[in-house]
Amino acid sequence: MADNELIAGLDLGTTKVCAIVGERVDDGIDIIGIGSVPSTGLKKGVVVNIESTVEAIGAAIQQAEAMAGCEIGTVYAGIAGSHVRGLNKEGVAALTEREVRDIDVQRVLEQSKAIPLPSDRQVIHVLPQEYIVDDQDSITKPVGMNGVRLEARVHLVTAASSAIQNIIKCAERCDLEVAEVVLEPLASAEAVLSEDEKEIGVALIDIGGGTTDVIVYVNRAAVHTSVIPVGGLNLTSDVAAGLRTPMAEAERIKIKYGCALPRMIDPEDLMEVPSVGGRAPRSLPREVLVGIIEPRVEEIFSAVHHVLCETGYVDMLHAGAVLTGGSTLLDGMPELAEEILGKPVRRAEPVGVGGLADVVRSPAYATAVGLVKYGASRDQRTSLQQPVHPVAMQRGFGSRIGSWFREVF
Repeated sequence: MADNELIAGLDLGTTKVCAIVGERVDDGIDIIGIGSVPSTGLKKGVVVNIESTVEAIGAAIQQAEAMAGCEIGTVYAGIAGSHVRGLNKEGVAALTEREVRDIDVQRVLEQSKAIPLPSDRQVIHVLPQEYIVDDQDSITKPVGMNGVRLEARVHLVTAASSAIQNIIKCAERCDLEVAEVVLEPLASAEAVLSEDEKEIGVALIDIGGGTTDVIVYVNRAAVHTSVIPVGGLNLTSDVAAGLRTPMAEAERIKIKYGCALPRMIDPEDLMEVPSVGGRAPRSLPREVLVGIIEPRVEEIFSAVHHVLCETGYVDMLHAGAVLTGGSTLLDGMPELAEEILGKPVRRAEPVGVGGLADVVRSPAYATAVGLVKYGASRDQRTSLQQPVHPVAMQRGFGSRIGSWFREVF
């Protein structure tokens, strides 16, 4: 098999750091390497401990390299956190040649991002919504059209410069170059949303360990992004406090016995709960755990509902909402979300990839897979970001898998 370009995604989460390597093939992307390790250096999506983050990135990259049998030199890194802001803006440019050229599109997008920003913030994405040539609107590809005036309506995403630089610094200390820092819900959308959902209106809700990320699409364009600083780790903390058990045991119990809706469990179900301080384990009804989890999940979805109502697009979400992220694996999540949001809700996992697709077929890998898909299509986008830097590749797909099996077994 001929060598093809590799793309690596680096998901820097509050509870885990995940690296995924994908290979561009004729019919799309094959996932060929995965690395995932616990994370302790981030809090609510933001780097708070450089050393711990560097260590986690290095371990995740090493795992992914061993599986893929290649050296990773460049990554697309995800970013989240309550410092992220999104706003809709317009730009205008005169057409000197009476025909829209690529350079005119770049000029109007550049003009649209010319907004006053504090010195500690910067634009990370300029996402076109529609173009207007003279009085003709709803144009998605204006190049080649005749006119004298080009307008662009875009969604700008800004982030704290310090948060961006800390991510880049951690990657560079692992001998990695960051091709682009990508908003995590934007990446997740690449992995789990269909074009039909984006067209008729959909809200993606990505519930991770430290944050809940929201991105809204209408007419196939991003119209709103926001980050809510509450996630699955808050559920774990509540369980640990409510059951008086260590955090590690609380996470295990949450995953094994957790549910967001009391009516979905048998009131007779029991669970064993380890105690702290050398005390004996206790046997408690499962409904005690659900009684702790349900109010926090309600709080998360109520916050999301408030955000969606404030956007003004809530009545345009005809496809409802899509849940993804590791914390959405709890039973009852979609059902409770439907009750609170008043919209149809589905839980989603990454689609549209080959190779190790079965391994990454979980909401927990949505962001990392999305970063790979984003990177693969990056050179086909009209945007103002930095150009793609291909990831170094040493061997073909077959030899990489063979190398990994020899190393592991």
